[in-house]
Amino acid sequence: MPFYQFTVPAGGATLEHKAEIAAAATRIHSEVTGAPAAYVHCSFTEVPKGSIFVAGEPVDGARMVGLIRDGRSAEVRAKLIHGIADAWSEITGDSKESLAIFLQEIPGANVLEDGVILPETADEPGAIR
Repeated sequence: MPFYQFTVPAGGATLEHKAEIAAAATRIHSEVTGAPAAYVHCSFTEVPKGSIFVAGEPVDGARMVGLIRDGRSAEVRAKLIHGIADAWSEITGDSKESLAIFLQEIPGANVLEDGVILPETADEPGAIR
C-alpha cells in the first residue's frame, strides 16, 4: 500500500539512481513496518530546475511525499523518514539537509490494491501490516 512519490529537479543525482532509491525505500518500509515488499510502490517525477520552492524561493533539493496506511506510531513514522533520508543521501550524495520528506497517513478503507480494499493497521505484533 505505501506509495512513495519522489519529485526531483532535472539533472539531479536522484534520477541517475532511481532503482537503488526505490529498492532502499522498499527495504526500509518492509523492515520498519513488516509489510511485504510486493506492496511498496515508488514513483519518480522529474521537474525543471526552478520548479520547487520554499518560502517563495527556488531550491534544488528533492522532495518525497509518502502515502502510508493510518495507524503507524510516531516512532515508526520517524524510522521511515530517517531511514529513507539516510539511504537517499548515501545513494545520491545529496545532503540530508537539502531534502524534504513528508508522510501522509490514509485509512486502509481509502485504498484499493489487488482488487481488495485494505484493512486498517496497527503497530502491534500480529496486526495486519
